Formats: sequence, C-alpha cells, structure tokens
Amino acid sequence: MSKVAVIMGSTSDMPVMQEAIDILKGFDIEVEVDIVSAHRTPEKLFEFSKSAHTRGIKVIIAGAGGAAHLPGMVASLSPLPVIGVPVKSSNSIDGWDSVLSILQMPAGVPVATVALNGAKNAGILAAQILGSSDKCMLDKILIYKEGLKQKVIEGAKTIK
Repeated sequence: MSKVAVIMGSTSDMPVMQEAIDILKGFDIEVEVDIVSAHRTPEKLFEFSKSAHTRGIKVIIAGAGGAAHLPGMVASLSPLPVIGVPVKSSNSIDGWDSVLSILQMPAGVPVATVALNGAKNAGILAAQILGSSDKCMLDKILIYKEGLKQKVIEGAKTIK
C-alpha cells in the first residue's frame, strides 16, 4: 500500500497538520506522522529524507512555520514529491515568512505549496498524486470531487 508521510517542525504545528492526516485516512491511505525539525534535528531530517522512498513512502507533506526550511530541505534530499504547508506560527510574520520560504524554491528543487494552514488541500493533492498511478485511488478522488459538487448544488438550493 502507498504511504504518505506527514511531517512537521514541532508539535505546535499538529493542529494544522491534523487536517492532512484526517483527509488521507479518509481516503484509506496509510499515513506516517513524525516531528522532524530542520533546525533542531538536522541529522533526523537527513536520515528521514534520504530513506523515505525505501520505506514505501510515495509523497511527503511537510508543514513548517516561521523560517519554514523543512519542506525545501526535505525536497533537496529526497527523490519524492514534497508538498509544503506554510503554518502561521507564534513566531511568524503573519504567515508570510512561511509562505515565501516554502514557495520561493530554487530551480531544480521543487516543492508544491498549498495555502497558509492549507493542510487539507495538501492531503487531497497527495491523494491525487497517488491516484495518477492507482485506479482505486483515482476512483476515490472522483467520488470525493462529486461530493464537493453535490454540496454546492444543495447549498444553492437553500438560498433560492
């Protein structure tokens, strides 16, 4: 079974990152969750990033606040797709430092970036990446998208 890793710089990021974990579990995707700090545990960052693909991980979601180096450093060391979640943290400059740190990656080291605190979309994107080579997952994504469409249609009925 394909696995997605959801990592974050500290436990304070967990309330935001839980949304990615929840949506992935809703798609029946196995999730590996860990705290990996780019600044406080660089050795763990290197080991995690270089070995994730050998453990069956297919996509990495990395959430970070403040300077937000975690997603980019993971992307520099891993052959896997990395989705960065900028987290508005207590030491953040209204979240912009995190957004720009993750968004402005140099050529050759891509990080897909979702909105500030957008962990749910990161989980959906990870499922879509898996769905590009897994028909069962693609079918789940199609059902999910149809559900979104139906919510809008039902919501429109309530305002008329």
